[in-house]
Amino acid sequence: MSFNPCCLKTFTWGGTPTGIETKLASNDCYVTGRNCETAILIVHDLFGWKYPNVRLLADHFAREINVTVYVPDFFGGWVVDWKAVEEDRWGEIDLDGVTKNQSRAIRGPEMVACARAIKTELGFKRLGAVGYCYGGWAVCHLASKKQGRPLVDAISMAHPSWLVKEDIDNLTVPVQVLAPEHDQSYTSELKSYTVEAVVKLNVPFDYQHFPGISHGALVRGDERNKGEREAMERAKNAVVAWFRQHLE
Repeated sequence: MSFNPCCLKTFTWGGTPTGIETKLASNDCYVTGRNCETAILIVHDLFGWKYPNVRLLADHFAREINVTVYVPDFFGGWVVDWKAVEEDRWGEIDLDGVTKNQSRAIRGPEMVACARAIKTELGFKRLGAVGYCYGGWAVCHLASKKQGRPLVDAISMAHPSWLVKEDIDNLTVPVQVLAPEHDQSYTSELKSYTVEAVVKLNVPFDYQHFPGISHGALVRGDERNKGEREAMERAKNAVVAWFRQHLE
């Protein structure tokens, strides 16, 4: 598995995140919100836990769903050079190294530990998980029957990458998918398989198609580009409505 160039599409929103930085399990973590019973775990994309867009989304979810939101660092302190990406200096980013260092085998156990810490150590009764790009496979990992008892109560994934059919086959909780029309990572074949497989699992399912939108735009879209601002807002609202329904 590797990162496609489309994973590097970026545009930083305005605004200042309002949460704090702390620790979750052994990971650095951004936290926002004050609900003591219901939480959401965000698994970030290639741009990492410090990227302003993902923190602003976390703030939105905390306010609009009335939850506490955790955004752990699942890249071991590595942060992509956002400026290099915005200036199309792709050669300065070691994507092969990132793929190796952020593999499923390395980061999967950290994600499980964070989810368990939220429910066991911190005492939250309900936990949702939402993943963007790289985070797509991760939330499926947390919702897999291979974990034994599900670690999360519902998941949402937007333009997932590194996803394989087995991830979908093993899902056990309500599933939401936000799928841009143009996506080299989440292919048409995999989209079709997702719909066919999840329906057979007999779990609540929400699949939303975003016509004209490309991979990455639902968290890193450019507000100046036609349709992307509306798509980002629609995606945010969809996640809010989904977790309001399945975490209350």
